[in-house]
Amino acid sequence: MKILAIESSCDETATAVVENGRVVLSSVIASQVEEHKIYGGVVPEIASRRHAEAISGVVQKALCDAGLTLSEIDAVAVTYAPGLIGALLVGVNYAKSLAFSTGLPLIAVHHLRSHIAANYITHPSLEPPFFCLVVSGGHSHMVMVHDYTSFEIVGRTRDDAAGEALDKAARSMGLSYPGGLNLDRIAKNGNDKAFTFPRPRVHDNELDFSFSGLKTAVINTIHNAKQKGEEISVPDLGASFQRAVVSFLCDNTEKAMKLHKMKRLAVAGGVSANSVLRREIKNLCKKNNWELFLPELPLCSDNAAMVGAQAYYEYLSGNRAPLSLNAYATMSIEKNSPELDRKELF
Repeated sequence: MKILAIESSCDETATAVVENGRVVLSSVIASQVEEHKIYGGVVPEIASRRHAEAISGVVQKALCDAGLTLSEIDAVAVTYAPGLIGALLVGVNYAKSLAFSTGLPLIAVHHLRSHIAANYITHPSLEPPFFCLVVSGGHSHMVMVHDYTSFEIVGRTRDDAAGEALDKAARSMGLSYPGGLNLDRIAKNGNDKAFTFPRPRVHDNELDFSFSGLKTAVINTIHNAKQKGEEISVPDLGASFQRAVVSFLCDNTEKAMKLHKMKRLAVAGGVSANSVLRREIKNLCKKNNWELFLPELPLCSDNAAMVGAQAYYEYLSGNRAPLSLNAYATMSIEKNSPELDRKELF
Protein backbone atom coordinates (compact mmCIF):
# COMPACT_ATOMS: atom_id res chain seq x y z
CA MET A 1 0.00 0.00 0.00
CA LYS A 2 1.43 3.37 -1.06
CA ILE A 3 0.50 6.41 1.02
CA LEU A 4 1.16 10.03 0.10
CA ALA A 5 1.80 11.79 3.42
CA ILE A 6 1.82 15.52 4.23
CA GLU A 7 3.34 17.24 7.28
CA SER A 8 2.99 20.98 8.05
CA SER A 9 2.61 21.20 11.82
CA CYS A 10 5.39 23.77 12.39
CA ASP A 11 7.99 25.21 10.01
CA GLU A 12 8.76 22.27 7.72
CA THR A 13 6.63 21.68 4.62
CA ALA A 14 7.13 17.97 4.02
CA THR A 15 5.72 15.28 1.77
CA ALA A 16 6.65 11.61 1.40
CA VAL A 17 5.49 8.43 -0.25
CA VAL A 18 5.67 5.43 2.09
CA GLU A 19 4.90 1.82 1.23
CA ASN A 20 3.37 -0.52 3.82
CA GLY A 21 4.43 1.69 6.71
CA ARG A 22 8.12 0.77 6.55
CA VAL A 23 9.61 1.58 3.13
CA VAL A 24 10.20 5.23 2.19
CA LEU A 25 9.93 5.69 -1.56
CA SER A 26 10.50 9.45 -1.38
CA SER A 27 10.79 12.17 1.23
CA VAL A 28 10.90 15.90 0.50
CA ILE A 29 11.26 18.74 3.02
CA ALA A 30 11.10 22.49 2.38
CA SER A 31 12.73 24.06 5.43
CA GLN A 32 12.07 27.57 6.74
CA VAL A 33 14.90 27.60 9.29
CA GLU A 34 16.94 30.38 7.68
CA GLU A 35 13.95 32.74 7.53
CA HIS A 36 12.85 32.15 11.12
CA LYS A 37 16.45 32.47 12.33
CA ILE A 38 16.11 36.24 11.83
CA TYR A 39 13.42 36.32 14.53
CA GLY A 40 15.03 33.85 16.92
CA GLY A 41 12.19 31.35 16.59
CA VAL A 42 9.22 30.27 14.51
CA VAL A 43 6.78 33.05 13.56
CA PRO A 44 3.43 31.25 13.05
CA GLU A 45 2.02 33.64 10.45
CA ILE A 46 5.17 33.43 8.32
CA ALA A 47 5.23 29.64 8.68
CA SER A 48 1.64 29.36 7.42
CA ARG A 49 2.32 31.56 4.39
CA ARG A 50 5.44 29.61 3.44
CA HIS A 51 3.55 26.32 3.72
CA ALA A 52 0.92 27.64 1.32
CA GLU A 53 3.64 28.64 -1.14
CA ALA A 54 5.62 25.39 -0.93
CA ILE A 55 3.10 22.59 -0.52
CA SER A 56 2.17 22.02 -4.17
CA GLY A 57 5.83 21.87 -5.17
CA VAL A 58 6.87 19.40 -2.47
CA VAL A 59 3.93 17.11 -3.25
CA GLN A 60 4.84 17.04 -6.93
CA LYS A 61 8.51 16.39 -6.14
CA ALA A 62 7.67 13.56 -3.73
CA LEU A 63 5.59 11.85 -6.41
CA CYS A 64 8.30 12.44 -9.02
CA ASP A 65 11.07 11.12 -6.75
CA ALA A 66 8.99 8.01 -6.06
CA GLY A 67 8.38 7.53 -9.79
CA LEU A 68 4.62 7.50 -9.23
CA THR A 69 1.51 9.38 -10.26
CA LEU A 70 -1.49 10.13 -8.10
CA SER A 71 -3.35 7.30 -9.81
CA GLU A 72 -0.85 4.87 -8.25
CA ILE A 73 -1.36 6.21 -4.70
CA ASP A 74 -3.70 4.28 -2.38
CA ALA A 75 -4.40 6.90 0.30
CA VAL A 76 -3.60 10.45 1.40
CA ALA A 77 -2.41 11.08 4.98
CA VAL A 78 -1.91 14.35 6.81
CA THR A 79 -0.87 15.61 10.23
CA TYR A 80 -3.97 17.21 11.77
CA ALA A 81 -2.85 17.71 15.40
CA PRO A 82 -1.12 19.01 17.44
CA GLY A 83 0.84 22.00 16.14
CA LEU A 84 0.56 25.59 14.97
CA ILE A 85 -3.06 25.86 13.90
CA GLY A 86 -2.46 28.00 10.81
CA ALA A 87 0.34 25.75 9.64
CA LEU A 88 -1.71 22.60 10.21
CA LEU A 89 -4.65 24.01 8.27
CA VAL A 90 -2.54 24.42 5.13
CA GLY A 91 -1.64 20.73 5.09
CA VAL A 92 -5.08 19.53 6.14
CA ASN A 93 -6.91 21.54 3.48
CA TYR A 94 -4.47 20.49 0.76
CA ALA A 95 -4.83 16.83 1.73
CA LYS A 96 -8.62 17.13 1.80
CA SER A 97 -8.56 18.63 -1.68
CA LEU A 98 -6.42 15.78 -2.97
CA ALA A 99 -8.68 13.18 -1.38
CA PHE A 100 -11.80 14.85 -2.77
CA SER A 101 -10.45 15.23 -6.31
CA THR A 102 -9.05 11.69 -6.52
CA GLY A 103 -11.52 9.77 -4.38
CA LEU A 104 -8.67 8.43 -2.25
CA PRO A 105 -9.16 7.63 1.46
CA LEU A 106 -8.07 10.41 3.82
CA ILE A 107 -6.10 9.45 6.95
CA ALA A 108 -5.70 11.90 9.83
CA VAL A 109 -2.46 11.35 11.77
CA HIS A 110 -1.44 12.59 15.21
CA HIS A 111 1.96 14.30 15.16
CA LEU A 112 3.40 12.50 18.19
CA ARG A 113 2.22 9.13 16.93
CA SER A 114 4.16 9.91 13.77
CA HIS A 115 7.34 10.66 15.71
CA ILE A 116 7.08 7.26 17.40
CA ALA A 117 6.48 5.64 13.99
CA ALA A 118 9.78 7.05 12.70
CA ASN A 119 11.33 4.11 14.55
CA TYR A 120 9.41 1.66 12.33
CA ILE A 121 11.32 3.02 9.34
CA THR A 122 14.74 2.82 11.00
CA HIS A 123 13.96 -0.53 12.66
CA PRO A 124 11.72 -2.63 10.36
CA SER A 125 11.57 -5.42 12.97
CA LEU A 126 10.15 -3.17 15.72
CA GLU A 127 6.61 -4.05 16.77
CA PRO A 128 4.52 -3.04 19.80
CA PRO A 129 4.39 -3.33 22.69
CA PHE A 130 7.28 -1.13 23.76
CA PHE A 131 7.96 1.97 25.83
CA CYS A 132 8.74 5.31 24.18
CA LEU A 133 10.26 8.54 25.46
CA VAL A 134 8.88 11.31 23.25
CA VAL A 135 10.90 14.53 23.56
CA SER A 136 10.52 17.59 21.37
CA GLY A 137 10.23 21.36 21.48
CA GLY A 138 6.58 21.15 22.48
CA HIS A 139 6.23 17.80 24.23
CA SER A 140 7.92 15.57 26.79
CA HIS A 141 5.94 12.35 27.23
CA MET A 142 6.63 8.84 28.42
CA VAL A 143 4.31 6.58 26.47
CA MET A 144 3.35 2.94 26.63
CA VAL A 145 2.84 1.82 23.04
CA HIS A 146 0.41 -1.06 23.52
CA ASP A 147 -0.32 -1.39 19.82
CA TYR A 148 0.18 0.62 16.64
CA THR A 149 -2.85 2.78 17.45
CA SER A 150 -3.13 2.27 21.21
CA PHE A 151 -1.10 4.58 23.45
CA GLU A 152 -1.01 5.33 27.17
CA ILE A 153 0.76 8.32 28.70
CA VAL A 154 2.45 7.34 31.98
CA GLY A 155 4.42 10.55 32.47
CA ARG A 156 4.50 14.03 30.97
CA THR A 157 5.85 17.51 31.54
CA ARG A 158 3.87 19.75 33.86
CA ASP A 159 5.15 22.94 32.23
CA ASP A 160 7.91 23.41 29.63
CA ALA A 161 8.98 20.61 27.33
CA ALA A 162 12.61 19.50 27.33
CA GLY A 163 13.20 20.93 23.85
CA GLU A 164 11.62 24.24 24.80
CA ALA A 165 13.89 24.48 27.85
CA LEU A 166 16.97 23.77 25.72
CA ASP A 167 15.90 26.32 23.10
CA LYS A 168 15.21 29.08 25.63
CA ALA A 169 18.43 28.38 27.54
CA ALA A 170 20.33 28.60 24.26
CA ARG A 171 18.71 31.94 23.44
CA SER A 172 19.67 33.25 26.90
CA MET A 173 23.26 32.25 26.13
CA GLY A 174 23.16 34.25 22.91
CA LEU A 175 22.99 31.25 20.55
CA SER A 176 21.03 31.54 17.33
CA TYR A 177 17.95 29.57 16.25
CA PRO A 178 17.57 26.58 16.25
CA GLY A 179 18.75 26.88 19.83
CA GLY A 180 18.77 23.24 20.93
CA LEU A 181 20.85 22.17 17.96
CA ASN A 182 23.40 24.95 18.41
CA LEU A 183 23.56 24.32 22.15
CA ASP A 184 24.34 20.67 21.51
CA ARG A 185 27.13 21.66 19.13
CA ILE A 186 28.83 24.20 21.38
CA ALA A 187 28.43 22.06 24.51
CA LYS A 188 30.71 19.41 23.00
CA ASN A 189 33.63 21.66 23.97
CA GLY A 190 32.38 22.37 27.49
CA ASN A 191 32.77 20.98 31.00
CA ASP A 192 29.40 19.54 32.00
CA LYS A 193 30.29 19.72 35.70
CA ALA A 194 31.18 23.42 35.72
CA PHE A 195 27.70 24.46 36.91
CA THR A 196 25.22 22.77 39.20
CA PHE A 197 21.49 22.99 38.56
CA PRO A 198 18.57 22.03 40.83
CA ARG A 199 17.00 18.60 40.56
CA PRO A 200 13.33 19.06 39.57
CA ARG A 201 10.75 16.98 41.43
CA VAL A 202 7.05 16.44 40.87
CA HIS A 203 5.77 15.12 44.16
CA ASP A 204 2.36 13.73 43.15
CA ASN A 205 3.70 11.73 40.18
CA GLU A 206 7.33 10.68 40.20
CA LEU A 207 7.20 9.96 36.45
CA ASP A 208 6.18 13.50 35.43
CA PHE A 209 8.66 16.16 34.32
CA SER A 210 9.08 19.84 35.14
CA PHE A 211 11.64 21.89 33.23
CA SER A 212 10.57 25.47 34.04
CA GLY A 213 12.75 25.59 37.17
CA LEU A 214 15.82 24.46 35.24
CA LYS A 215 15.16 27.09 32.58
CA THR A 216 14.80 29.80 35.23
CA ALA A 217 17.99 28.63 36.97
CA VAL A 218 20.13 29.01 33.84
CA ILE A 219 18.66 32.46 33.12
CA ASN A 220 19.37 33.54 36.71
CA THR A 221 22.93 32.21 36.45
CA ILE A 222 23.52 34.39 33.40
CA HIS A 223 21.91 37.48 34.97
CA ASN A 224 23.86 37.11 38.22
CA ALA A 225 27.13 36.84 36.32
CA LYS A 226 26.33 39.97 34.29
CA GLN A 227 25.49 41.95 37.44
CA LYS A 228 28.85 41.00 38.94
CA GLY A 229 30.71 41.68 35.72
CA GLU A 230 31.82 38.06 35.47
CA GLU A 231 32.44 36.18 32.25
CA ILE A 232 30.61 32.90 31.72
CA SER A 233 31.90 30.10 29.53
CA VAL A 234 28.99 29.36 27.19
CA PRO A 235 30.31 25.87 26.34
CA ASP A 236 30.59 25.03 30.06
CA LEU A 237 27.16 26.45 30.88
CA GLY A 238 25.58 24.76 27.89
CA ALA A 239 27.17 21.40 28.70
CA SER A 240 26.10 21.61 32.35
CA PHE A 241 22.53 22.55 31.46
CA GLN A 242 22.28 19.80 28.87
CA ARG A 243 23.54 17.27 31.39
CA ALA A 244 20.85 18.36 33.89
CA VAL A 245 18.04 18.03 31.32
CA VAL A 246 19.23 14.67 30.00
CA SER A 247 19.81 13.31 33.50
CA PHE A 248 16.20 14.14 34.41
CA LEU A 249 14.90 12.46 31.24
CA CYS A 250 16.99 9.33 31.77
CA ASP A 251 16.21 8.99 35.48
CA ASN A 252 12.45 9.15 34.94
CA THR A 253 12.65 6.81 31.96
CA GLU A 254 14.51 4.26 34.06
CA LYS A 255 11.87 4.50 36.80
CA ALA A 256 9.05 4.05 34.30
CA MET A 257 10.70 1.12 32.52
CA LYS A 258 11.24 -0.73 35.79
CA LEU A 259 7.80 0.13 37.14
CA HIS A 260 6.07 -1.22 34.04
CA LYS A 261 8.52 -4.12 33.62
CA MET A 262 9.44 -3.16 30.06
CA LYS A 263 12.52 -4.40 28.20
CA ARG A 264 12.27 -2.43 24.96
CA LEU A 265 12.73 1.33 24.80
CA ALA A 266 12.30 3.70 21.86
CA VAL A 267 13.07 7.42 21.77
CA ALA A 268 11.33 9.85 19.43
CA GLY A 269 10.93 13.55 18.66
CA GLY A 270 13.30 16.35 17.75
CA VAL A 271 15.34 16.09 20.97
CA SER A 272 16.07 12.43 20.17
CA ALA A 273 18.77 13.87 17.88
CA ASN A 274 20.60 15.38 20.88
CA SER A 275 24.02 13.76 21.12
CA VAL A 276 24.10 13.69 24.94
CA LEU A 277 20.64 12.12 25.19
CA ARG A 278 21.54 9.47 22.60
CA ARG A 279 24.76 8.65 24.46
CA GLU A 280 23.20 8.50 27.91
CA ILE A 281 20.13 6.55 26.84
CA LYS A 282 22.42 3.99 25.23
CA ASN A 283 24.37 3.72 28.49
CA LEU A 284 21.12 3.34 30.43
CA CYS A 285 19.91 0.51 28.22
CA LYS A 286 23.28 -1.21 28.28
CA LYS A 287 23.30 -1.07 32.09
CA ASN A 288 19.82 -2.60 32.34
CA ASN A 289 20.15 -4.97 29.37
CA TRP A 290 17.27 -3.27 27.55
CA GLU A 291 16.76 -3.20 23.81
CA LEU A 292 16.99 0.35 22.43
CA PHE A 293 15.47 1.85 19.29
CA LEU A 294 16.58 5.27 18.08
CA PRO A 295 15.43 6.89 14.82
CA GLU A 296 18.03 7.89 12.26
CA LEU A 297 18.96 11.54 12.65
CA PRO A 298 17.04 12.76 9.55
CA LEU A 299 13.90 11.14 10.99
CA CYS A 300 14.16 12.86 14.39
CA SER A 301 12.97 16.26 13.16
CA ASP A 302 9.61 16.86 11.49
CA ASN A 303 9.19 14.95 8.23
CA ALA A 304 6.40 13.31 6.25
CA ALA A 305 7.93 9.83 6.07
CA MET A 306 7.01 9.25 9.71
CA VAL A 307 3.46 10.44 8.93
CA GLY A 308 3.18 7.88 6.16
CA ALA A 309 4.51 5.16 8.46
CA GLN A 310 1.88 5.79 11.15
CA ALA A 311 -0.85 6.35 8.56
CA TYR A 312 -0.48 2.79 7.33
CA TYR A 313 -1.36 1.40 10.74
CA GLU A 314 -4.17 3.91 11.23
CA TYR A 315 -5.58 2.70 7.91
CA LEU A 316 -5.32 -0.96 8.92
CA SER A 317 -7.18 -0.08 12.14
CA GLY A 318 -10.03 1.35 10.11
CA ASN A 319 -9.31 4.99 10.90
CA ARG A 320 -10.62 7.17 8.06
CA ALA A 321 -11.08 10.92 8.19
CA PRO A 322 -14.11 12.70 6.73
CA LEU A 323 -13.69 15.56 4.28
CA SER A 324 -14.93 17.80 7.09
CA LEU A 325 -11.66 17.08 8.97
CA ASN A 326 -10.38 20.06 10.95
CA ALA A 327 -6.97 20.84 12.44
CA TYR A 328 -6.34 21.03 16.20
CA ALA A 329 -3.58 22.89 18.02
CA THR A 330 -3.77 20.44 20.93
CA MET A 331 -4.73 16.77 21.01
CA SER A 332 -3.77 13.92 23.33
CA ILE A 333 -1.81 11.08 21.75
CA GLU A 334 -4.27 8.73 23.43
CA LYS A 335 -7.14 10.13 21.35
CA ASN A 336 -7.59 9.68 17.63
CA SER A 337 -10.89 11.40 16.93
CA PRO A 338 -11.04 15.02 15.83
CA GLU A 339 -14.44 15.23 17.53
CA LEU A 340 -13.45 15.69 21.17
CA ASP A 341 -14.64 17.68 24.09
CA ARG A 342 -12.15 20.55 24.37
CA LYS A 343 -11.46 19.67 28.01
CA GLU A 344 -10.03 16.31 26.91
CA LEU A 345 -7.43 17.85 24.62
CA PHE A 346 -4.92 18.87 27.28
